[in-house]
Parts: sequence; C-alpha cells; structure tokens
Amino acid sequence: MLTKEELPACPVATTVMLIGSKWKLLIMRDLLMRPWRFNELRRDLEGISQKVLTDSLRSMEEDGLVVRTVYPEVPPRVEYSLSELGESMRPILDAMMVWGEEYKKNMA
Repeated sequence: MLTKEELPACPVATTVMLIGSKWKLLIMRDLLMRPWRFNELRRDLEGISQKVLTDSLRSMEEDGLVVRTVYPEVPPRVEYSLSELGESMRPILDAMMVWGEEYKKNMA
C-alpha cells in the first residue's frame, strides 16, 4: 500500500490509480455481488488472462480493496471479496452503471 505522500495530489487521480483499469472495475463489479473464487472470476471475465487477474487481485489486496480468504481444506479453497474500503466504492460503481444504462438508452 502506498503512503499518503506517494499518492497523487488529485483525488480523482488517486481513484483512477486504484481502480482505473478495465479489469479492476469489472472485478469490483463481480465482487460487489458476492465473494468469488479465482476460476469463477476468470470464467466470468471473458478475455482476461490468468496473469492479469492474478496481478489485479494482488494489487487490489495490497491497496486494501480486496480480501483474500484461504480456507483450510483439502484441496485449499480461496475466495476473494471486497474489504470494507472496497465496499465503500459501491456508490461509484452504481453511478457508473446508471450512467452506462442512460448512455445506451440514448444511443438507440
């Protein structure tokens, strides 16, 4: 996780830095519904490579947006969910959904 001094001065730039990639936004969209296992996310996010999904989840975990839970089972089960901080971004993604719906409606 970056220190406050390492973050951009602009709050919009900070948000973009944390969730600005296409895949991070779509990962968050899925995790807003429920916890997901890695392969479930990979199947749902058509076109994402295993490396990009791994790197995105690690980055989001490091930034405090995602929680990785390992269950002590055989074979081990790992689930990803949003942290409280990640959950606090729900209004942002909800607003993006509404805007996207309106845009699509007006383009028809």
